[in-house]
Amino acid sequence: MSIRSVGTLVPTLMVALAGAWCVRTAVAQPLTLDRALELARARSQAVVAQDSAAVAARELAVAAGQLPDPTLTVGINNLPVTGSDRFSLTDDFMTMRSIGVMQEFTREGKRKARSARYEREAESAEAGKQLAVANLSRDTALAWLDRYYQETISAMLRRQREEAMLSIDAAEATYRGGRGSQGDVIMARASVAMIDDRIAQNDRDVLTAKTMLARWVGAPANDALAAPPSTAASPIDVADLDSRLAHHPAIAVLTKQEEVAQAEAEVARAAKDTDWSLALMYSQRGPSYSNMVSINVSIPLQWDQRNRQDREVAAKLALADQARAQREEMLRDHLAEIRVMWLEWQSYRERLARYDSTLLLLATERTRAGMTAYRSGTGPLVAVLDARRSEIDTGIERVKLELESARVWARLYFLLPPEHSARVVRG
Repeated sequence: MSIRSVGTLVPTLMVALAGAWCVRTAVAQPLTLDRALELARARSQAVVAQDSAAVAARELAVAAGQLPDPTLTVGINNLPVTGSDRFSLTDDFMTMRSIGVMQEFTREGKRKARSARYEREAESAEAGKQLAVANLSRDTALAWLDRYYQETISAMLRRQREEAMLSIDAAEATYRGGRGSQGDVIMARASVAMIDDRIAQNDRDVLTAKTMLARWVGAPANDALAAPPSTAASPIDVADLDSRLAHHPAIAVLTKQEEVAQAEAEVARAAKDTDWSLALMYSQRGPSYSNMVSINVSIPLQWDQRNRQDREVAAKLALADQARAQREEMLRDHLAEIRVMWLEWQSYRERLARYDSTLLLLATERTRAGMTAYRSGTGPLVAVLDARRSEIDTGIERVKLELESARVWARLYFLLPPEHSARVVRG
């Protein structure tokens, strides 16, 4: 290879290596909760479905505001079928070849009412989109948090296993020194085996959590996770809950459905105003006879409005009342449910503070004291193993408690759409 070739190849290799390093760096970025939410919203077909429903309703709103299509009529009238003029189009003076057009003139109030009804339906679909986004965000956050804390438990169990291995070393050392028994060695090894079993069970939980997260974000569910957002601050203002809850997506959907029912009642009320139709027909006869023009006007006779049109209006108004009652009932249910969740979250935070300030410290000190006593020959190994098991259980209970707190926090956090919440997810 010539020197010139080498000089050309080196910069090329440097560029390629730099590009590969950039790609590897980009892939190595941990998956934050914000990023998971973005991926879930981009992949969601539920959002696409609601967008399509809104587009369809708006298209129908335009169509409903137009006059019906005119009707073209073509025919032959009074054609003889017997006698010397049978099947002749020109010999009999009554035979006519006709062409006409008929147009129904729907009243403007009716067309506006029908168009408004579909506009309300489009708004209902848009409210359904907000509900889909809220549910999607909540479920994605729950899956992300579940994986994070399951992996936290996994790391904790592996650290505890390393410490439990020290108990085996200590038991073997005291056994060789004649100060311990072989039963202590077997007991220490059994304790490690039990931790291994818990690790295997937790590994299954981690895989399950990854599978659930992949449902929402796809392949990035296997990426390393970033630190979670802080769940120590209240995710919702309980004092302002009554006014803010009106923006709850599920309540907003029922509000829009009530408006759709009201719009349908307006359509039924507008139907009491009759439409009319105009028909124009041109009839051609034989060359010896005059051609003719016919003009017809048709008006429906609503002779029994009390038992037909009025009943339809009453039915639509009753459906609107039903929608209103369902919305108010759901509002009360959500209000009570949210207050209960907030109290539950507050209780979790208080318990976590108790674990951090007292329970974890006591469990750690008990293990250290037991190990010190065992090494000095003043305490049994079983006390060390019991203390270590208690420390593991306390630590895992603390993580599970934090997971439950984070789950309630996520459910409260994603109650309202982003435009009605000034909070931002971090992490």
